[in-house]
Amino acid sequence: MKIYTKTGDKGLTSLIGGSRVPKYHIRIESYGTVDELNSYLGLIACQDILQHDKQIIKQIQDRLFTIGASLAADPDKPGMVLPDIKQEDIGLLENEMDAMERLLPALKHFILPGGSNDVSYCHIARCICRRAERITVQLAEESSVDEKVIVYLNRLSDYLFMLARKTGQEQHLEENKWIPRL
Repeated sequence: MKIYTKTGDKGLTSLIGGSRVPKYHIRIESYGTVDELNSYLGLIACQDILQHDKQIIKQIQDRLFTIGASLAADPDKPGMVLPDIKQEDIGLLENEMDAMERLLPALKHFILPGGSNDVSYCHIARCICRRAERITVQLAEESSVDEKVIVYLNRLSDYLFMLARKTGQEQHLEENKWIPRL
């Protein structure tokens, strides 16, 4: 099978189910942003982080493919069998955050992104995740979106923030606290 099909040369692409939409369609934007996030998670997993965190990221990447399939499915073609996000997937993120929170000092300030490449990559992924969430919420206002997809993206951005903090702590970095000028 060739990687190029030439079917998108006129600016249209197919949803799962066969409908064709413009490549700028919000549904395409939503799963394209999830794909961008997934690629960034791959970059984080290549960094010097704990093996446990790499394993969690791999699970998250799998869930993001699930979310991508859900968002790429034609909402006018119900009954398609696709993988879906489960409450346990959201629970995994929450459990991981709870475990990280027990290791970290109480958060009393906003944190400026940075400190190391590893920490910064987590913050960039968090921002991409927030964008994916915003676009998906917008899509949900005009079309069918599994509510758990939005919840998962919301939790994932929080998880990435916590991972950034934990990674910085493991690297013995002081957090960059935002102290507003008054």
